[in-house]
Amino acid sequence: MKTIHIAFLIALTIAYLVTPFVIKLANRVGAIDVPKDNRRVHTVPTPRLGGIAIFIGFMVAVLVTFRMDTRLVSVLIGGIIVVAMGYFDDIKPLSAKKKLLVQLLAAGIVMYGGVKINMVTNPLSYIFAGADPYIRLGMWSYPLTLVWIVGVTNAINLIDGLDGLAAGVSIISALTLTAVAIFLDQSYIALLAATLAGSTIGFLPYNFNPAKIFMGDSGSLFLGYMLSVLSVMGVVKSAAALSILVPIFAIGLPIFDTFMAIIRRSLSGKSFMEADKGHLHHKLLDRGLSHRQAVLTLYSISAMLGFSAVALVEANLKVAVILVLAVFFLASLGVKYLGLTKTKAKTSNNNINL
Repeated sequence: MKTIHIAFLIALTIAYLVTPFVIKLANRVGAIDVPKDNRRVHTVPTPRLGGIAIFIGFMVAVLVTFRMDTRLVSVLIGGIIVVAMGYFDDIKPLSAKKKLLVQLLAAGIVMYGGVKINMVTNPLSYIFAGADPYIRLGMWSYPLTLVWIVGVTNAINLIDGLDGLAAGVSIISALTLTAVAIFLDQSYIALLAATLAGSTIGFLPYNFNPAKIFMGDSGSLFLGYMLSVLSVMGVVKSAAALSILVPIFAIGLPIFDTFMAIIRRSLSGKSFMEADKGHLHHKLLDRGLSHRQAVLTLYSISAMLGFSAVALVEANLKVAVILVLAVFFLASLGVKYLGLTKTKAKTSNNNINL
């Protein structure tokens, strides 16, 4: 536990101290977010590249406190690739196809390093004596891992629409994965997740409303990438009754928002690549919440999902099923109340970040 505290504090301190220099860098290289369409909530030009500060804080803490192995090296190489892509995209937007190809490359490197969803817990083993406790995925582990990493990477990117939103939600998700890993006695994963949380917390004071800097794609894609990889490395392989749902709940808010975006755009005949103002944060603003109120509301929902993820680890099958049904029931009420399957109005044809 002492090492976790040290890594957390190093990452937090470095990210906090580096962010002002990253703001100067963003201004120097022209990585400025200028609101050009009605999807933007902010109204003044704001520096991007905040993800560089998060990445530096994370990397310094990892290099100081971790012993390198093949798996960790592959994770770090993938992270470097994602951040490098985000850096150039924050300066001059890249096409969605190019960003997807880079994400697939990063995911491929990680899988080559041994990070794969090889098996998941078989819930039926809790009912039928003698049933195999695990479902082994075989060759399906590759496409499933690939979809998970790329999907979560972009889910964090999609929710990055209000000051401090993606950073705060990522912190909650990382702390949830830390808690779950501690419960499962996975100290290595707990250390990595706590380090990620620390570096993001160090950045958050500059990113919370009113933001002095945005994390940009360099940050949202890196955080999504790391959260997806950490969940594959640890949580999915646990012996919890519904282990496959633990990471889905831990990163639940971005995943839910992305899922609803896919449904909404399909029902309206739009491409998934076409942006709209139907995301959770847009709907809360439409309901009259202020910028900060909307962000804090989504923090609260993310935290509740995080607590549910931790509860799933210790719950037996019956309790786990009841908990899952309760969460899905509340989510369906939220969909109906906020009208998440409907878009408010037509928007520009600008592509979303992939």
